Amino acid sequence: MSPSAVRPGEEHRLHTRVLKCTLEATNSRIFWAESGSQRPMQAEEAFEAGLFGHRSLGRLRELLTNLRARYAAFPAALRVLRHWRHMGSDTQTLICHWHLQLSDPLYRQFSGSFLPDRLLGGQPTISKQQAVTWLGDAGGGRWSGSTRLQLASKLLSTAHSAGLIKGKRDPRPIAFPLVPDEALTYLLHLLREVEFEGTLLANPYLRSVGLEGGLLNDRLKRLPDLRYGRQGDLVDMGWKHRDLSAWATHAGVVGAEQRELAVA
Repeated sequence: MSPSAVRPGEEHRLHTRVLKCTLEATNSRIFWAESGSQRPMQAEEAFEAGLFGHRSLGRLRELLTNLRARYAAFPAALRVLRHWRHMGSDTQTLICHWHLQLSDPLYRQFSGSFLPDRLLGGQPTISKQQAVTWLGDAGGGRWSGSTRLQLASKLLSTAHSAGLIKGKRDPRPIAFPLVPDEALTYLLHLLREVEFEGTLLANPYLRSVGLEGGLLNDRLKRLPDLRYGRQGDLVDMGWKHRDLSAWATHAGVVGAEQRELAVA
């Protein structure tokens, strides 16, 4: 396989970048809109233009490093996001959540395993101390107590911004957010083009928003851009569009002037 044919994949190396950069939904939208050139966005230019508000050059470099890992690492998706002008706020939040999961295995485990395990296992709340305890196991003892406390705060606030946790005081109710059809269709097409652990119908991205089993089956049957049927263990799944870019063009989530996406 040639280098150009290598599919992007989810990150597997544990890191703590969420300490410096959480969901960043508003800044993500700015990054999408400003990512049209072949040259990566430069921190100095963004700083001079004030694209991301009044933050220091050092903090801006940190932000761009994280946003590149979340979006520039998936160029086909970033092309779609750049042209998606009329995205609903719920869809925007979920896309930011899923791309953060792709780029951060710690957040992926927290949001796609730990939180739904608690909610579905009859423990529908989470406290900061419970998150700290979980981090001790997830990190294999690699982080100090103070770092785990900071990480717990950031993971909880990020999950709150993503709609997975309601409230900011312990005990915090865990919830599954509403997932618009356009957001779900985006995720399914995105995962078709990404290397990830799990299957298209069983993975932490869907599980983090409560879509699995019968509920997922019902949603997939209703999606207009997918042919889906299931009988027992036999699944019949077909795609009406060849990839994410083609779906975005034909579904109208990008304007007619961006039809080159379908052949990019």
